Amino acid sequence: MSPEETPLGDQPDAAAERTLFGHPIGLTNLFGVELWERFSFYGMLTILGYYLYYSATDGGLGLDQSTALGIVGAYGGLVYLSTVLGGWIADRVLGMERTVFYGGVVVMAGHIALAILPGLTGVGVGLVLVALGSGALKANASSLLGTLYAPSDARVDGGFTLFYLGINIGAFTGPLLTGLLQREWGFHAGFGAAAVGMALGLTQYVIFRRNLGTHGRVVANPLTRPELTPVLIGVAVAAVVVVLAIVTGLVTLDNLSDVTTGVIVVASIAYFAVLLTSAKVTPVERTRVRAFIPLFIANAVFWSLFQQMFTMLAVYSDERIDWRIFGWEAPASWIGSVEPVWIIALSPLFALMWTRLGNRAPSTPIKFAFGVIGMGIAFWLFALLSGFEGKTVPVLAVFAILGGFAISELLLSPIGLAVTTHLAPEAFRSQMMALYFFSVGIGTSMAGTLARFYSPDSETAYFGFSGAAAIAAGLVVMAISPWIKRHMQGVH
Repeated sequence: MSPEETPLGDQPDAAAERTLFGHPIGLTNLFGVELWERFSFYGMLTILGYYLYYSATDGGLGLDQSTALGIVGAYGGLVYLSTVLGGWIADRVLGMERTVFYGGVVVMAGHIALAILPGLTGVGVGLVLVALGSGALKANASSLLGTLYAPSDARVDGGFTLFYLGINIGAFTGPLLTGLLQREWGFHAGFGAAAVGMALGLTQYVIFRRNLGTHGRVVANPLTRPELTPVLIGVAVAAVVVVLAIVTGLVTLDNLSDVTTGVIVVASIAYFAVLLTSAKVTPVERTRVRAFIPLFIANAVFWSLFQQMFTMLAVYSDERIDWRIFGWEAPASWIGSVEPVWIIALSPLFALMWTRLGNRAPSTPIKFAFGVIGMGIAFWLFALLSGFEGKTVPVLAVFAILGGFAISELLLSPIGLAVTTHLAPEAFRSQMMALYFFSVGIGTSMAGTLARFYSPDSETAYFGFSGAAAIAAGLVVMAISPWIKRHMQGVH
């Protein structure tokens, strides 16, 4: 197989491959570290909005609710924006495997800052560290997993779906624990639990590091000494620009999610330009990058709805859902744990289905189209609940609707991770994964912007228009799927 036919450099040796349940043994290590990173990330994120807008008497900072939701959306966007830095460090300096480890260390430091530093100081320091660390870990854990499979390996979608199961076990358990701790002992106790979770993830990663063998140890495009000076100058200029934007009032807490969205959109366009013009990208790889563009846009649309779980739906949970379960009232932050229950239950079934179907499964563009359309339909189902007054929306009805979120996510997100690793140019493998996360970042920051338009008085219109936009985007992807598939150049 020629280099132009495979975007992956580290290929498994089929004769010597160690497996568990039919998958490379290294999957277990990445499954574990991602599980604990998501435990800490979602455990913190589900109480973050409440911490920002609850009054001081309730342990919060007393910010305006729309400002708080915008900050949550912007923070989520910045996490995914920082994946480009994590991807660059992996490709040019450390390699993927070491970047995953050091990213986890920085994440843990961020959660510790949130737990022990008071007020907006703790929020600022903690969220910056978590964003940088998560960006480094997320892009490279997914890319590293991709190196365990050959491009033609029919197990890859099943492997990424199992990996996604680990993500969602963490996403399920994190909010449960931090929500209870926040209600009983305050927000800082919840943030402390997130720090402990990341520490457990790092511990298991170090203990079982040998499972990864030599995968991800090679620096794909090493940084040369002449290139170092321009990089340092660029970092300094960027830091000055950020400080000036804040000092002059160009960037404020109120417009942070809008600015974040704009920055990620511009960065995405620039990155696509680099990939499509670089001499290090072969003609076949360049064609595959073009196929990735409509998937990128569809992914952003999907996540702009899905990530409202932590913005608009967090408020909806607090103000509209009746959380009484057998006479006991659960924390509103448990909304973050509902959808992962479905993922945990359905992931093995999806993994089995994709593995059994192999190359007979629907193509990636069709899976994407179904995922985006399903997300739009789920939003329409929320509109049906607008007739309930006050805090009376049945939690079981919300549980059922979030099952639609889960099915849509399984049709799109693990598939997106898998296809990105196989469409990626060899010299930009980790950075291509960072570009995938840019689309998630656009959607996440948009989730903060869109949440400002929600109110209980306009629920039908809000859910109706949002759902219609997603369905329209999915139909467009479905219509152009033959073009996308043709330009994927043999990647299923």
